[in-house]
Amino acid sequence: MQQKFYPQNEHIKVFIKDRLYPRSEAKVSVFDSSVQGGDAVWEGVRIYKGKIFSLDEHVDRLLASAKILAFANIPSKAFIVDSIKQTLRANNFYDDAHIRLTLTRGEKITSGMDPRLNQFGCTLIVLAEYKPPVYDNTTGVKLITSHIRRNSPMHIDSKIHHNNLINNILAKIEANYCGADDGIMLDNLGFVAETNACNIFMVKNGVLLTPHADACLPGITRARVIKLAKQLGIEVVERNISIAEFYVAHEVFTTGTMGELTPVNEIDGRLVENNVGSNVRARISEAYKALTETTGEPID
Repeated sequence: MQQKFYPQNEHIKVFIKDRLYPRSEAKVSVFDSSVQGGDAVWEGVRIYKGKIFSLDEHVDRLLASAKILAFANIPSKAFIVDSIKQTLRANNFYDDAHIRLTLTRGEKITSGMDPRLNQFGCTLIVLAEYKPPVYDNTTGVKLITSHIRRNSPMHIDSKIHHNNLINNILAKIEANYCGADDGIMLDNLGFVAETNACNIFMVKNGVLLTPHADACLPGITRARVIKLAKQLGIEVVERNISIAEFYVAHEVFTTGTMGELTPVNEIDGRLVENNVGSNVRARISEAYKALTETTGEPID
């Protein structure tokens, strides 16, 4: 899987701190905390047919992550929502768009690790692009198991949606070298956590299973999938799952804002063989699509 560059994004306007800038001028200071130490939090938000999907959940999680990291002078939820809508209107993005929403600790008076050097308030970045789902939801993707472990709460708690993504990037590099789309990351006990970019589910004998959200982010799409499955009468189990169990699953799929519900065809050279006609992902995906078409925060 390789993301494309779309011509619609060549002249986008990007919101930074308190105003919009042309793409060529959209920059942050070398003293910004995101540059100095990856000291920032972020969200991915998707736009469907003039509406912002799951906006409240994403902004609330952004603000919660900022509070956990003790950011000072955090902008209000109303300001962030207004900045998002302003950016989308300025770019005329009303469908098939994706927002990378970032909040950094802000600019420092001099380089250094100490948050007391941040005396100018947070830096808000709203980067909206035309970007249909990045994974192929018809042919599916191939995964490998990475030797890079996902952080556990004893290291960096994955409940904080922070910008320090080095371990995820290392797993993605490993997947690239192996000719795979993404890497499955295990937790410190050797159980599956998630991929480097998405939460992961498997189906066995009609039961939908997913790892505990201990060493992974409890994603917003993940929560939607679990809720929709239960509404459809599908049994859902959250538990520790080994990679061996994924090898013999009837269905495997990943979930995330960027790619929605993406089927997995192969893991570590083993084909995911649906020899029982399981259609759990398709049923949930249909319900998810209906949800995106009928709910969301209007842009105008």
